[in-house]
Amino acid sequence: MRSPVVPETVSRPTLEAVATRAGVSRATVSRVVNGGYGVRESLAERVRRAVAELGYVPNQAARSLVTKRHDAVAVVIAEPEARVFTDPFFALQLRGISKELTAHDNQLVLLLTEGRDDHTRVARYLAGGHVDGALVFSLHLDDPLPGLIHDAGVPTVFGGRPGWRDRTGTPLYVDTDNRGGARTAVRHLAGLGRTRIAHITGALDQTSAVDRLDGYRDVMAETADGGGDPSLVVESDFTPAGGERAMRELLDRRPDVDAVFAANDLTALGALRVLRERGLRVPEDVAVVGFDDMLPLAEQSDPPLTTVRQDIEQMGRLMARLLLRGASALRDGSTGAGREGTSGPGGVDPAARTPGPGVILPTTLIRRESA
Repeated sequence: MRSPVVPETVSRPTLEAVATRAGVSRATVSRVVNGGYGVRESLAERVRRAVAELGYVPNQAARSLVTKRHDAVAVVIAEPEARVFTDPFFALQLRGISKELTAHDNQLVLLLTEGRDDHTRVARYLAGGHVDGALVFSLHLDDPLPGLIHDAGVPTVFGGRPGWRDRTGTPLYVDTDNRGGARTAVRHLAGLGRTRIAHITGALDQTSAVDRLDGYRDVMAETADGGGDPSLVVESDFTPAGGERAMRELLDRRPDVDAVFAANDLTALGALRVLRERGLRVPEDVAVVGFDDMLPLAEQSDPPLTTVRQDIEQMGRLMARLLLRGASALRDGSTGAGREGTSGPGGVDPAARTPGPGVILPTTLIRRESA
Protein backbone atom coordinates (compact mmCIF):
# COMPACT_ATOMS: atom_id res chain seq x y z
CA MET A 1 0.00 0.00 0.00
CA ARG A 2 1.35 3.34 -1.00
CA SER A 3 2.01 5.92 1.70
CA PRO A 4 0.14 9.22 1.32
CA VAL A 5 2.20 12.05 -0.06
CA VAL A 6 2.81 14.66 2.62
CA PRO A 7 3.28 18.11 1.12
CA GLU A 8 6.49 19.82 2.04
CA THR A 9 6.01 22.69 4.50
CA VAL A 10 7.07 25.99 3.01
CA SER A 11 8.46 28.41 5.56
CA ARG A 12 7.33 32.00 5.45
CA PRO A 13 9.95 34.59 4.50
CA THR A 14 11.20 36.48 7.53
CA LEU A 15 12.14 40.10 8.11
CA GLU A 16 15.76 38.97 8.24
CA ALA A 17 15.45 37.29 4.83
CA VAL A 18 14.10 40.52 3.34
CA ALA A 19 16.97 42.46 4.94
CA THR A 20 19.52 40.04 3.45
CA ARG A 21 17.95 40.20 -0.01
CA ALA A 22 17.82 44.03 0.07
CA GLY A 23 21.27 44.40 1.63
CA VAL A 24 20.02 46.56 4.48
CA SER A 25 19.53 46.19 8.22
CA ARG A 26 16.52 44.52 9.83
CA ALA A 27 15.60 47.85 11.42
CA THR A 28 15.47 49.52 7.99
CA VAL A 29 13.14 46.81 6.67
CA SER A 30 10.91 47.21 9.72
CA ARG A 31 10.63 50.96 9.21
CA VAL A 32 9.70 50.58 5.53
CA VAL A 33 7.21 47.75 6.10
CA ASN A 34 5.51 49.57 8.96
CA GLY A 35 5.23 52.89 7.15
CA GLY A 36 7.90 54.69 9.15
CA TYR A 37 9.97 57.63 7.98
CA GLY A 38 13.69 58.36 7.80
CA VAL A 39 14.64 55.84 5.10
CA ARG A 40 16.22 57.07 1.85
CA GLU A 41 13.98 56.41 -1.14
CA SER A 42 16.65 54.32 -2.87
CA LEU A 43 16.88 52.00 0.17
CA ALA A 44 13.10 51.92 0.59
CA GLU A 45 12.71 50.87 -3.04
CA ARG A 46 15.22 48.01 -2.53
CA VAL A 47 13.23 46.85 0.48
CA ARG A 48 9.93 46.99 -1.40
CA ARG A 49 11.45 45.01 -4.28
CA ALA A 50 12.79 42.36 -1.88
CA VAL A 51 9.38 42.12 -0.19
CA ALA A 52 7.72 41.51 -3.57
CA GLU A 53 10.33 38.98 -4.70
CA LEU A 54 10.15 36.93 -1.49
CA GLY A 55 6.40 37.27 -1.02
CA TYR A 56 6.94 38.58 2.50
CA VAL A 57 3.76 39.16 4.54
CA PRO A 58 4.15 41.15 7.79
CA ASN A 59 3.09 39.49 11.02
CA GLN A 60 0.06 41.54 12.02
CA ALA A 61 0.51 41.02 15.77
CA ALA A 62 4.13 42.15 15.64
CA ARG A 63 3.25 45.01 13.35
CA SER A 64 0.58 46.23 15.74
CA LEU A 65 3.13 46.43 18.54
CA VAL A 66 5.24 48.76 16.40
CA THR A 67 2.55 50.86 14.74
CA LYS A 68 -0.13 50.69 17.45
CA ARG A 69 -2.50 50.06 14.55
CA HIS A 70 -4.62 46.95 14.05
CA ASP A 71 -6.04 47.72 10.59
CA ALA A 72 -9.41 46.48 11.83
CA VAL A 73 -12.65 48.32 12.62
CA ALA A 74 -15.60 47.02 14.65
CA VAL A 75 -19.07 47.59 13.19
CA VAL A 76 -21.59 47.40 16.02
CA ILE A 77 -25.27 47.05 15.08
CA ALA A 78 -27.67 47.28 17.98
CA GLU A 79 -30.14 44.79 16.50
CA PRO A 80 -30.64 41.00 16.64
CA GLU A 81 -29.32 38.78 13.83
CA ALA A 82 -32.81 38.10 12.46
CA ARG A 83 -33.32 41.82 11.79
CA VAL A 84 -29.84 42.57 10.45
CA PHE A 85 -29.84 39.77 7.89
CA THR A 86 -33.36 40.40 6.55
CA ASP A 87 -33.48 44.22 6.36
CA PRO A 88 -31.82 45.57 3.16
CA PHE A 89 -30.95 48.81 4.97
CA PHE A 90 -28.21 47.06 6.93
CA ALA A 91 -26.83 45.33 3.83
CA LEU A 92 -26.51 48.68 2.05
CA GLN A 93 -24.84 50.39 4.98
CA LEU A 94 -22.44 47.48 5.49
CA ARG A 95 -21.58 47.53 1.80
CA GLY A 96 -20.62 51.19 2.02
CA ILE A 97 -18.55 50.60 5.14
CA SER A 98 -16.84 47.56 3.63
CA LYS A 99 -15.92 49.41 0.44
CA GLU A 100 -14.27 52.24 2.37
CA LEU A 101 -12.42 49.96 4.77
CA THR A 102 -11.21 47.73 1.92
CA ALA A 103 -9.90 50.77 0.07
CA HIS A 104 -7.73 51.50 3.12
CA ASP A 105 -6.69 47.85 3.68
CA ASN A 106 -8.75 47.54 6.86
CA GLN A 107 -10.78 44.57 8.06
CA LEU A 108 -14.42 44.73 9.17
CA VAL A 109 -15.36 42.98 12.43
CA LEU A 110 -19.15 42.65 12.75
CA LEU A 111 -20.64 42.70 16.26
CA LEU A 112 -24.39 42.36 16.89
CA THR A 113 -26.25 42.94 20.14
CA GLU A 114 -29.48 41.37 21.26
CA GLY A 115 -29.34 41.61 25.06
CA ARG A 116 -27.39 42.71 28.11
CA ASP A 117 -24.88 39.88 27.79
CA ASP A 118 -24.09 41.03 24.26
CA HIS A 119 -23.54 44.61 25.43
CA THR A 120 -20.99 43.42 27.98
CA ARG A 121 -19.27 41.20 25.41
CA VAL A 122 -18.99 44.01 22.86
CA ALA A 123 -17.67 46.48 25.44
CA ARG A 124 -15.08 43.97 26.62
CA TYR A 125 -13.96 43.28 23.06
CA LEU A 126 -13.60 46.98 22.22
CA ALA A 127 -11.68 47.68 25.41
CA GLY A 128 -9.32 44.77 24.65
CA GLY A 129 -7.39 46.65 21.99
CA HIS A 130 -8.40 44.47 19.03
CA VAL A 131 -9.57 47.27 16.71
CA ASP A 132 -8.69 50.85 15.81
CA GLY A 133 -12.22 52.14 16.28
CA ALA A 134 -15.94 51.41 16.12
CA LEU A 135 -18.83 52.29 13.82
CA VAL A 136 -22.13 52.03 15.67
CA PHE A 137 -25.66 52.32 14.32
CA SER A 138 -29.34 51.45 14.87
CA LEU A 139 -29.12 52.49 18.50
CA HIS A 140 -32.23 52.76 20.67
CA LEU A 141 -32.69 55.57 23.17
CA ASP A 142 -32.32 53.36 26.26
CA ASP A 143 -29.30 51.50 24.86
CA PRO A 144 -26.33 51.31 27.27
CA LEU A 145 -23.85 50.89 24.41
CA PRO A 146 -22.83 54.56 24.06
CA GLY A 147 -21.64 54.71 27.67
CA LEU A 148 -19.92 51.34 27.45
CA ILE A 149 -18.16 52.30 24.22
CA HIS A 150 -17.10 55.64 25.71
CA ASP A 151 -15.54 53.78 28.63
CA ALA A 152 -13.74 51.43 26.21
CA GLY A 153 -11.84 54.47 24.94
CA VAL A 154 -11.93 53.71 21.20
CA PRO A 155 -12.57 56.30 18.46
CA THR A 156 -16.22 56.01 17.44
CA VAL A 157 -18.56 57.33 14.76
CA PHE A 158 -22.31 56.81 15.13
CA GLY A 159 -24.80 56.24 12.35
CA GLY A 160 -27.86 58.39 13.03
CA ARG A 161 -28.38 61.46 15.18
CA PRO A 162 -27.55 60.58 18.78
CA GLY A 163 -30.42 60.95 21.23
CA TRP A 164 -27.97 61.54 24.07
CA ARG A 165 -24.87 63.50 25.03
CA ASP A 166 -21.80 61.75 26.38
CA ARG A 167 -19.35 63.24 28.87
CA THR A 168 -17.60 65.18 26.12
CA GLY A 169 -20.77 66.44 24.44
CA THR A 170 -22.53 65.17 21.31
CA PRO A 171 -20.40 62.47 19.64
CA LEU A 172 -19.41 62.43 15.97
CA TYR A 173 -22.18 61.06 13.76
CA VAL A 174 -23.46 60.76 10.19
CA ASP A 175 -27.16 60.98 9.42
CA THR A 176 -29.73 61.73 6.74
CA ASP A 177 -32.00 64.78 6.74
CA ASN A 178 -34.88 62.72 8.11
CA ARG A 179 -37.04 65.63 9.13
CA GLY A 180 -36.57 67.51 5.86
CA GLY A 181 -37.18 64.36 3.83
CA ALA A 182 -40.42 63.71 5.70
CA ARG A 183 -41.58 67.26 5.01
CA THR A 184 -40.93 66.72 1.30
CA ALA A 185 -42.96 63.50 1.32
CA VAL A 186 -45.97 65.00 3.09
CA ARG A 187 -45.93 68.19 1.00
CA HIS A 188 -45.95 66.01 -2.10
CA LEU A 189 -49.06 64.20 -0.86
CA ALA A 190 -50.73 67.50 0.03
CA GLY A 191 -49.85 68.81 -3.42
CA LEU A 192 -51.80 65.91 -4.91
CA GLY A 193 -54.90 67.25 -3.17
CA ARG A 194 -54.89 64.69 -0.34
CA THR A 195 -56.37 66.09 2.86
CA ARG A 196 -56.45 63.10 5.22
CA ILE A 197 -52.76 62.21 5.25
CA ALA A 198 -51.74 59.57 7.78
CA HIS A 199 -48.32 58.64 9.07
CA ILE A 200 -47.12 55.15 10.04
CA THR A 201 -44.09 55.79 12.21
CA GLY A 202 -40.94 53.82 12.75
CA ALA A 203 -39.77 52.66 16.18
CA LEU A 204 -40.03 55.83 18.25
CA ASP A 205 -37.13 54.86 20.49
CA GLN A 206 -34.89 55.70 17.50
CA THR A 207 -34.13 59.28 16.48
CA SER A 208 -34.71 58.67 12.76
CA ALA A 209 -38.34 57.74 13.47
CA VAL A 210 -38.80 60.72 15.78
CA ASP A 211 -37.35 63.10 13.19
CA ARG A 212 -39.63 61.74 10.44
CA LEU A 213 -42.67 62.08 12.71
CA ASP A 214 -41.64 65.67 13.46
CA GLY A 215 -41.33 66.39 9.74
CA TYR A 216 -44.84 65.03 9.17
CA ARG A 217 -46.17 67.20 11.98
CA ASP A 218 -44.37 70.27 10.59
CA VAL A 219 -46.36 70.06 7.37
CA MET A 220 -49.64 69.07 9.00
CA ALA A 221 -49.32 72.16 11.21
CA GLU A 222 -49.53 74.24 8.03
CA THR A 223 -53.02 72.92 7.27
CA ALA A 224 -56.23 74.84 7.89
CA ASP A 225 -56.80 73.40 11.37
CA GLY A 226 -53.26 74.34 12.41
CA GLY A 227 -52.23 70.85 13.41
CA GLY A 228 -52.81 67.24 12.63
CA ASP A 229 -55.37 64.73 13.70
CA PRO A 230 -53.68 62.36 16.19
CA SER A 231 -55.92 59.56 14.95
CA LEU A 232 -53.98 59.68 11.67
CA VAL A 233 -50.69 58.67 13.35
CA VAL A 234 -50.02 54.99 14.10
CA GLU A 235 -46.80 53.75 15.69
CA SER A 236 -44.91 50.91 14.02
CA ASP A 237 -41.39 49.47 13.92
CA PHE A 238 -39.78 49.81 10.44
CA THR A 239 -40.81 46.24 9.40
CA PRO A 240 -43.28 44.93 6.78
CA ALA A 241 -45.27 43.10 9.47
CA GLY A 242 -45.40 46.28 11.51
CA GLY A 243 -46.63 48.16 8.45
CA GLU A 244 -49.43 45.64 7.97
CA ARG A 245 -50.55 45.87 11.60
CA ALA A 246 -50.46 49.66 11.55
CA MET A 247 -52.35 49.92 8.23
CA ARG A 248 -55.14 47.66 9.52
CA GLU A 249 -55.40 49.72 12.71
CA LEU A 250 -55.42 52.94 10.69
CA LEU A 251 -58.19 51.78 8.32
CA ASP A 252 -60.30 50.50 11.20
CA ARG A 253 -59.91 53.83 12.93
CA ARG A 254 -60.01 56.16 9.92
CA PRO A 255 -61.54 54.47 6.86
CA ASP A 256 -61.59 57.87 5.12
CA VAL A 257 -57.79 58.15 4.93
CA ASP A 258 -56.64 59.16 1.44
CA ALA A 259 -52.82 59.16 1.81
CA VAL A 260 -50.13 57.47 3.89
CA PHE A 261 -46.56 58.52 4.56
CA ALA A 262 -44.73 55.42 5.83
CA ALA A 263 -41.55 55.79 7.87
CA ASN A 264 -39.60 53.47 5.56
CA ASP A 265 -40.03 51.38 2.44
CA LEU A 266 -40.52 48.10 4.31
CA THR A 267 -43.37 49.65 6.29
CA ALA A 268 -44.87 50.96 3.05
CA LEU A 269 -44.74 47.47 1.50
CA GLY A 270 -46.74 46.11 4.44
CA ALA A 271 -49.25 48.95 4.09
CA LEU A 272 -49.66 48.27 0.36
CA ARG A 273 -50.50 44.61 1.04
CA VAL A 274 -53.29 45.57 3.45
CA LEU A 275 -54.69 48.19 1.10
CA ARG A 276 -54.96 45.51 -1.60
CA GLU A 277 -56.65 43.13 0.88
CA ARG A 278 -59.24 45.81 1.68
CA GLY A 279 -59.93 46.41 -2.01
CA LEU A 280 -58.50 49.95 -2.02
CA ARG A 281 -56.69 51.20 -5.12
CA VAL A 282 -53.26 52.85 -4.94
CA PRO A 283 -52.96 55.70 -5.70
CA GLU A 284 -56.58 56.36 -6.75
CA ASP A 285 -58.09 55.74 -3.30
CA VAL A 286 -55.00 55.99 -1.09
CA ALA A 287 -51.65 57.43 -2.15
CA VAL A 288 -48.55 55.95 -0.44
CA VAL A 289 -45.03 57.37 0.02
CA GLY A 290 -42.15 55.55 1.72
CA PHE A 291 -38.67 56.53 2.86
CA ASP A 292 -35.25 55.03 1.89
CA ASP A 293 -35.60 54.09 -1.81
CA MET A 294 -34.24 50.61 -1.21
CA LEU A 295 -33.69 49.03 -4.60
CA PRO A 296 -34.98 46.85 -6.12
CA LEU A 297 -37.80 46.67 -3.53
CA ALA A 298 -39.15 50.16 -4.19
CA GLU A 299 -39.19 49.67 -7.96
CA GLN A 300 -40.72 46.19 -7.83
CA SER A 301 -43.53 46.86 -5.35
CA ASP A 302 -47.12 46.85 -6.59
CA PRO A 303 -47.46 49.61 -7.62
CA PRO A 304 -43.85 50.92 -7.77
CA LEU A 305 -43.25 53.03 -4.67
CA THR A 306 -42.87 56.78 -4.52
CA THR A 307 -40.33 57.32 -1.78
CA VAL A 308 -37.72 59.62 -0.25
CA ARG A 309 -34.24 58.53 -1.26
CA GLN A 310 -31.42 58.58 1.25
CA ASP A 311 -27.96 57.40 0.18
CA ILE A 312 -27.54 54.57 2.68
CA GLU A 313 -24.36 53.22 1.14
CA GLN A 314 -22.76 56.68 1.13
CA MET A 315 -23.65 57.06 4.81
CA GLY A 316 -21.68 53.89 5.53
CA ARG A 317 -18.69 55.02 3.47
CA LEU A 318 -18.64 58.40 5.16
CA MET A 319 -18.85 56.88 8.64
CA ALA A 320 -15.82 54.71 7.86
CA ARG A 321 -13.93 57.62 6.28
CA LEU A 322 -14.42 59.86 9.31
CA LEU A 323 -13.42 57.09 11.70
CA LEU A 324 -10.20 56.25 9.85
CA ARG A 325 -9.19 59.90 9.79
CA GLY A 326 -10.01 60.35 13.46
CA ALA A 327 -8.12 57.22 14.51
CA SER A 328 -5.11 58.31 12.47
CA ALA A 329 -5.16 61.74 14.10
CA LEU A 330 -5.24 60.23 17.59
CA ARG A 331 -2.23 58.02 16.79
CA ASP A 332 -0.36 61.02 15.39
CA GLY A 333 -1.25 63.16 18.40
CA SER A 334 -2.96 65.75 16.19
CA THR A 335 -6.44 67.21 16.38
CA GLY A 336 -9.10 68.23 13.91
CA ALA A 337 -9.39 64.94 12.06
CA GLY A 338 -13.12 64.82 12.65
CA ARG A 339 -15.13 67.40 10.78
CA GLU A 340 -12.25 69.29 9.12
CA GLY A 341 -11.67 66.23 6.96
CA THR A 342 -15.22 65.96 5.68
CA SER A 343 -14.98 68.10 2.56
CA GLY A 344 -12.92 68.23 -0.58
CA PRO A 345 -11.82 65.28 -2.73
CA GLY A 346 -13.07 62.04 -1.27
CA GLY A 347 -15.13 63.97 1.29
CA VAL A 348 -18.87 64.26 1.73
CA ASP A 349 -21.58 65.23 -0.69
CA PRO A 350 -21.24 69.01 -1.25
CA ALA A 351 -24.91 69.34 -0.28
CA ALA A 352 -24.30 67.78 3.14
CA ARG A 353 -24.62 69.95 6.25
CA THR A 354 -22.37 69.78 9.30
CA PRO A 355 -24.31 70.89 12.40
CA GLY A 356 -21.76 70.69 15.21
CA PRO A 357 -20.17 67.23 15.24
CA GLY A 358 -22.74 65.79 12.83
CA VAL A 359 -22.77 65.38 9.06
CA ILE A 360 -26.27 65.41 7.54
CA LEU A 361 -26.74 64.03 4.03
CA PRO A 362 -29.55 65.36 1.80
CA THR A 363 -32.63 63.48 0.60
CA THR A 364 -34.51 63.41 -2.71
CA LEU A 365 -38.13 62.56 -3.53
CA ILE A 366 -38.35 59.75 -6.11
CA ARG A 367 -41.73 59.76 -7.84
CA ARG A 368 -43.21 56.48 -9.02
CA GLU A 369 -46.77 55.18 -9.37
CA SER A 370 -47.91 54.89 -5.73
CA ALA A 371 -48.31 58.67 -5.29
